[in-house]
Amino acid sequence: MTAAPSGPSRSRRERPAKPALTRAGIIATAVALLRAEGLQKVTMRRLAQELDTGPASLYVYVANTAELHAAVLDELLGTVDLAPVHAGGDWRERILAVLTSYTAVLFDHPSLARSALLARPRGEHYLQLLEGLLSLLDEGGVPPGQAAWGVDVLLQHATATAAEHAGRDDEADQADWDAVARAVREVDASHPHLAAIGEDLLSGSPPERLTWGFRVLLNGIAYTPRTAKEKP
Repeated sequence: MTAAPSGPSRSRRERPAKPALTRAGIIATAVALLRAEGLQKVTMRRLAQELDTGPASLYVYVANTAELHAAVLDELLGTVDLAPVHAGGDWRERILAVLTSYTAVLFDHPSLARSALLARPRGEHYLQLLEGLLSLLDEGGVPPGQAAWGVDVLLQHATATAAEHAGRDDEADQADWDAVARAVREVDASHPHLAAIGEDLLSGSPPERLTWGFRVLLNGIAYTPRTAKEKP
C-alpha cells in the first residue's frame, strides 16, 4: 500500500508573477543596462532576457532598436539642467549653460554619444530641451525662422563634439594628438599660412573651444537670415 502524500499535490511549478510589461518599464531597464554594460548591450534580445520575456513582446511597445536607443537618450535628457532657462542674466550665457549641460550628459555616457548623431528622440525631455532653447533665443530677439534652424545647429555641434571624444582611450587619444601636433609644427614653406598660425591651431582647452563654437553659432543664428530675401 502506497503512503499518502504529506502535502497537497501540485500540477505545476509555482513561480512569482512577472510584472506587466510597460513602455516606461522597458526604457528604465534599458537605461540601467546602458549604465551597467554600455549601449552595445542594449538590444531587444538582451533586454528581453533582463525582463524575462521574449523579444517579440517588446515590439508591442518599441518598434526597433533605433527607437529604443532614441528613447534611452530622451530619458537621459531628463538630467539636462534647464534651470538657466528661467534664471536671470544674459540670455547668451544662460543658453551656453544649457548646451554645456547637454554636452556633459553625452560625455557621461560615451557609448550613447555617437548613437545620438542618428537617434531621433521625440519624448517629453527632448521637447522640454527644445522649448527651453527656443525660449532663450526668443528672449534674445532671434527671429523665429532663424531660431528654428539654429537650435538644430547648436545641438548638432554639441552632439558631434561629444561623439568625437566618445569611447576614446586617454592614452591613445594623447598619442593621436601628439602626432597631429608634430605634423603641424613640422610643416615647411609650402604651407605658409599653416606655418604662421600652427601653434594657434593647437591652442585652447576642449571646453574653451566648445564654448567658442557655441558663441560663433549664436552670433550667426542671430544675424544670418535663412534666405537672401529675409532680413535678420
